[in-house]
Amino acid sequence: MPVKSDRWIRKMAREHGMIDPFEPGQIRNGRISYGLSSFGYDIRVAPEFKVFTNVHNLVVDPKSFDERSFVHVDAPECIIPPNSFALARTVEHFRIPRDVLVLCVGKSTYARCGIIVNVTPLEPTWQGYLTLEISNTTPLPARIYGGEGIAQLVFFQGDEAPEVAYADRKGKYQGQVGVTLPKL
Repeated sequence: MPVKSDRWIRKMAREHGMIDPFEPGQIRNGRISYGLSSFGYDIRVAPEFKVFTNVHNLVVDPKSFDERSFVHVDAPECIIPPNSFALARTVEHFRIPRDVLVLCVGKSTYARCGIIVNVTPLEPTWQGYLTLEISNTTPLPARIYGGEGIAQLVFFQGDEAPEVAYADRKGKYQGQVGVTLPKL
């Protein structure tokens, strides 16, 4: 399964709407970079965050998630408390082709500050805004900048399409719009 280059990513964005909005080059200008890179695409975090809080002393349970576990932050910047966690979403909307799997890795600018971005794979035929899991592993508060780069996607094209893809099995996160909490 070869990694796809900038030419392939550009073509898929233009012809199939794989990434929307699509930035055909790296944008910096005093920002954490985003846009097309040599073998990937640097995604942006939207200015919409859900930051974990212990105000209600709740247990985090993926089978019965209580929204009171979060504080909602709609702002251009978000402070994640020390050793804490936030959910966010991408600015970009994705339509993953049937023969493509996408992996997400954090950007070095944040990683060097102890900020870890985790995203499960974008499966073939999945579409929506990506929910990002952002961990602050440091003993200090950490600032995240909405509208700027947060992680990089790496695209792999299979030799053939899977027999059953995400949309075929009616995946529970298909078509998600905002920051999406765990579902059973």
